[in-house]
Amino acid sequence: MSLRLDELPLRRRAMISAIDWDGIGPAEAKRLREFGFDEGVAVENLHTGPIGGDPIACRVGRMTIALRRRVALAISVVEATA
Repeated sequence: MSLRLDELPLRRRAMISAIDWDGIGPAEAKRLREFGFDEGVAVENLHTGPIGGDPIACRVGRMTIALRRRVALAISVVEATA
């Protein structure tokens, strides 16, 4: 089942299935690519901010990255199966 990254429950691993690169703008898209965001990459939500759930801290590889919720809306994921 496909979810947006902001909908992924905390501490659940998933694989990035699609990224709407046009929906996040060129500067943010470049930053995400530099951090390793791409289709097929494992990701995990670690924490959400206290006010409106912004920002979202997620793990990509061995890095923890903070994303704004508007960016997480552009990232589709599929939960990893056990």
